[in-house]
Amino acid sequence: MRYGPAVRRRKLGAELRRQRDLAGLTSGEVALRLGWHQSKVSRIETGRSGAKPSDVARLLEVYEVADPELRALLEALCRGGASDPEGSRRGWWYAYRDLLPPAYRDFISLEAEASDAYTLETTVVPGLLQTPDYARAVTLAALPDLPRAQVDSLVEVRIARQSVLHGERPLRLHAVLDEAALRREVGGPDVMAAQLSHLAKLCVLPQVELQVLPFSIGMPIGMTGPFIIFSFPHISDLDVVVLDHLTSSLYLERKEDLRAYSAAFEVLRTRALTPEESLSFINKIGGGA
Repeated sequence: MRYGPAVRRRKLGAELRRQRDLAGLTSGEVALRLGWHQSKVSRIETGRSGAKPSDVARLLEVYEVADPELRALLEALCRGGASDPEGSRRGWWYAYRDLLPPAYRDFISLEAEASDAYTLETTVVPGLLQTPDYARAVTLAALPDLPRAQVDSLVEVRIARQSVLHGERPLRLHAVLDEAALRREVGGPDVMAAQLSHLAKLCVLPQVELQVLPFSIGMPIGMTGPFIIFSFPHISDLDVVVLDHLTSSLYLERKEDLRAYSAAFEVLRTRALTPEESLSFINKIGGGA
């Protein structure tokens, strides 16, 4: 049985193999110590099958991994995805499992576990920064035939996701936002005005870095469609690029892809307004100070 999305299984498996190598053990030796078949260790390490959090905990004990944050991260990687067998540890989004496609649940769980997110948005305000009314307008525009109750639930999910920006260890969000997303009226003038005011308030949070790409700079090198890079604590090999499409998400895991998108994001960052200039720019568009 596969317990999580392919990207999470592969990332988890690769790190578990690295930890086994550091411990100087063969897969056969590990299987013998745990009373498993060697093929189970191999399937976990190659991402062909998932691992329960209890399996990961036992492996980390054998590898003598003491770092509590690393242990917590690796155990979390096999929870809360499209399929999670340990009901007591499911993410809050499990309540919406019948509404959300597996790819969206996987995206939410990656977002919840990442330490940093680097996002380029060219058409709309990032979901983590949306007001409920703006989120509703975006959802209705994308899915005009969806029943009202389902629209309400999707908006609830969008707003619930924003909890990652708060708490003891909030996600650090680095967002580059094209001016078009600020100018394009979504949901009417009142909704848009409230959204711009909300953005201005979020800009001052230490965990939110928002930069605007104004029309005046033209089309900068590195400009591409919307994307998100999720970065995880301790282990850069877990980082992943997510490209959102209308009906699905594409995950890019190769180091070459990560380097290319990370470089593109840095180029956009240097061409964009500074966070302080961006705040003034947003206030000006919104009619504020």
